[in-house]
Order: sequence, then structure tokens, then C-alpha cells
Amino acid sequence: MILGNCLNVGPFAGKPPAIRSQFSSFAQFKQRMDDLQGVEEKAFVVDEVNNVIKESIENTIQNAAYHHNKVGQWNSNIVEQTLKRLTGLNKPFKYIVTCTIMQKNGAGLHSASSCYWDNSSDGSTTYKYDSKTMYVIVNVFGLAI
Repeated sequence: MILGNCLNVGPFAGKPPAIRSQFSSFAQFKQRMDDLQGVEEKAFVVDEVNNVIKESIENTIQNAAYHHNKVGQWNSNIVEQTLKRLTGLNKPFKYIVTCTIMQKNGAGLHSASSCYWDNSSDGSTTYKYDSKTMYVIVNVFGLAI
């Protein structure tokens, strides 16, 4: 069978017959892979967003100790950098970014949020940065367009 031989080369080479038989042609296989990549490009990927947040915090704080007079500027920088980098990912989302900077002094902090959205396309993450003198907590909400 010609089709069977064709599917035993390229990405199908060495794959079990069950994998090869899922697709009737290489074009069908390629289309499925493109579809999966398209879904990933449009997804809210928590690890990717957390990396953006982490870089924004580290670039702003740079291991500095908590200083009350600098907190306002740090807060603005972290939110603006995070938002700029997220929009640079060119994903179909509207973003909401919040940042809380709190001195480590033994005080408690409790926070909550609730969202009514589409779990299949929207997402959120909270990233906590912990240094010797402060906590930085950033929330990002991604709402699919």
C-alpha cells in the first residue's frame, strides 16, 4: 500500500502503526500539528506569564532592600513592564495586571479575587517574589479577545 509506505517516513518513521493510522496523509498530519500550534499560540500559558512577571520584578527591584519612598515607582515600573512584555507576546488577550509590594515586618496580608469568564480561553496567575525585606505579589488576568 503506497499510503502506508509514505506514512512510514518523516515524522511517522518508526512510529507504531496505531500512530500512523490516525492520519490518512502527511497533509492531514501537518494540518493537525498546525491546529495544535495555533491553539497553543492563543492559550494563556501560566509558566510563560510567570516568567514575564519574574523578569519585570527582578529588573525593577534588583535585589534592593525595601524602601518606602521607592515603592510607588517600583510598583508602577513592575506593572508597566509586565503589561508591555505581555502585549509583546502578540496573544489575543486583554490583560489586567496588579502589584502589591509589602515590607516584611510580620504583618499579615489576605487577598481574594473572583472572576466570571470562560475557563477554556481566559486565565490568571499570581506570582510572589520574596526577598529578605519585602514581598512583591503580582496578579495577571488574561481575557481572550
